[in-house]
Amino acid sequence: MYTDLISVEQLQTLIDRNAPPPMIFDVRFDLAAPQSGREQYAAGHLPGAQYLHLDDDLSGVRSGQNGRHPLPDRQRLADTLGALGLSSHRQRQVVIHDDHGGMFAARAWWVLRWLGYTPVAVLNGGLQAWLAQGQRLETHVGTPSPALFVPTPGLVSTVDVAQVEASLASDESVLIDARSPDRFRGENETIDPVGGHIPGALNRFFKDNLQPDGFFKPAHTLRAEFDALLGTRTGTPVVQCGSGVTACHHVLAMAVAHLATPALYAGSWSEWVADPRRPIETDTGAHRG
Repeated sequence: MYTDLISVEQLQTLIDRNAPPPMIFDVRFDLAAPQSGREQYAAGHLPGAQYLHLDDDLSGVRSGQNGRHPLPDRQRLADTLGALGLSSHRQRQVVIHDDHGGMFAARAWWVLRWLGYTPVAVLNGGLQAWLAQGQRLETHVGTPSPALFVPTPGLVSTVDVAQVEASLASDESVLIDARSPDRFRGENETIDPVGGHIPGALNRFFKDNLQPDGFFKPAHTLRAEFDALLGTRTGTPVVQCGSGVTACHHVLAMAVAHLATPALYAGSWSEWVADPRRPIETDTGAHRG
């Protein structure tokens, strides 16, 4: 059973055994072209893979106040997974991949664990690793046999915006922002209407979890880097990003490193700045609220 990362070789072994075959989810996505992932999936995907869409399946309804990718309704997502053939009763290995270094696959991994599903792993190196080893793609989309997926208590936790606001006055607060350093500083913000970061947050870009070849760094390296980031802080870490997607990459990386599981602030920066009364910081010290 794989619960964080799985290699191409390990996945191929599971496919060859065929007893039962792993459930593969393709979650390729482009924030600038939301339908491109479906098109890429139709043009060629891993054998037997089904497609999950970040906006339609892995996120909920946006209100304008709850961020760009709020968490989906648990039962609705469970029904979607069941319709695609995934059973919560007779669990089989789930493997998730994208072609962005796990940027979107980590979100899908996180939400399945949020539904209480244990044997779920991200394909290390993604689609690029699969193709680099000469593995095939197919265009055939099979008709899944519906199954019953019943959500159970989650294996990961969340905090809401009120909890984050309350934590600002606490010395125990440990908030890790997974956005790029320039956006954290308040520079080059092109996605959200306001630049900067939540006061007191630490910054670690989610791509820092990866090697130059697109594979995750080894567990000992990730552990050392997160330990250096956190220093002597003893509070339970909370991770966030722009909209609760790439923050999941840190949850996965910390699982690989065998570190304590951080909570996710799912609304993240896009929810935080929806209320002009909430304070922000930039590299110049400018703030509001």
